[in-house]
Amino acid sequence: MNFVEMLKNLWTSTGFAHSEWENYVMMIIACVLLFVGIGLKKEPLLLVPIGFGMLFVNIPGAHDILMKAPTVSGDTTSPGGLLYYMEKGVEWVLFPPLVFLGIGAMTDFGPLIASPKSFILGAAAQLGIFITLFGAILLGFDGAQAAAIAIIGGADGPTSIYVTTMLKQFDLLPAITVAAYSYMALIPIIQPPIMKLLTTKKERAIKMEQLRPVSKREKIIFPIVVTIVCGLILPDSLPLLGMLMFGNLLKECMVTDRLSQTASNGLMNTITIFLGVCVGAKALGTTFLTLDTLKIVVLGLFAFVMGTIGGLLMAKLMCAITHGKVNPLIGSAGVSAVPMAARVSQTVAQKEDPNNYLLMHAMGPNVAGVIGSAVAAGVLLSIFA
Repeated sequence: MNFVEMLKNLWTSTGFAHSEWENYVMMIIACVLLFVGIGLKKEPLLLVPIGFGMLFVNIPGAHDILMKAPTVSGDTTSPGGLLYYMEKGVEWVLFPPLVFLGIGAMTDFGPLIASPKSFILGAAAQLGIFITLFGAILLGFDGAQAAAIAIIGGADGPTSIYVTTMLKQFDLLPAITVAAYSYMALIPIIQPPIMKLLTTKKERAIKMEQLRPVSKREKIIFPIVVTIVCGLILPDSLPLLGMLMFGNLLKECMVTDRLSQTASNGLMNTITIFLGVCVGAKALGTTFLTLDTLKIVVLGLFAFVMGTIGGLLMAKLMCAITHGKVNPLIGSAGVSAVPMAARVSQTVAQKEDPNNYLLMHAMGPNVAGVIGSAVAAGVLLSIFA
């Protein structure tokens, strides 16, 4: 091999020799996500792994190395790429239910148990999912694609990944996931204008009565009853809802502290890293930068807005029925996104009255929204899977 051939081989082994314009656009998008996660501190635990996974795989030539499938030649096996194995957790639908296990182990359902009417607000906020379902069909997506896009309105990233994967919409997974997590991070920007538009100054200043204390017995019975009832009515919701309730039972039963701590810390953090990197790595420029991606981004925003409106309008109705005992702002927290959406309700309320504390009242619809999004996922899967 002469010197010229050596230089030629060296050049062809670099990323520059295989680059396309899509690679550089996606690298810029990845850096934006990293900036939002690190610089703005919005959903950093998810946007940083997703952004880095996107950057990782869009470096020219990296995709073939990272995603390489193992090959067998005689008695010799050539191992696959790093992400080939990691992404099996997404393809085999392992990661999202495990994330729900961790969420359950970190969640206090006390505010929801103390105020069961929060279930209604959580259900009303799923309005965005079903309106967006029909909107996506009108824009040319088939039923399964529309269902995968519509679940963005649940404001729950793992649920979006779960439904999209179960419906085998792998081409749409990167756009749906990036849209879901990006809009979750932007909730403090998206929701307040809608909340102020649909409520009056007097309504935003309403102070609610303190929630009743919830016994440990109630907290133990709650996840068991929810699992049984929802499982009997809608078995398709159990992989997510059942794991959520199992995680919560580990937390509340007081005899499995080690398991609860593992689920909410070590396991949760590990799965979050793998899930984020794998999802980001699916956003390859040549398949991500399409008209369908733009449609998904627009529909995702529409789903979030309609979910917020659904929760607010139901809370306004409750306010009227109870003669001013319910602050309508708590309805916007029904979109899930725990606990960010509840904090937004608190922030908007305190701008009207610094002594108004709505956080615990908003946490009821907020955790009801998590349950509601899992139930909505089960409904969509039972129809379109």
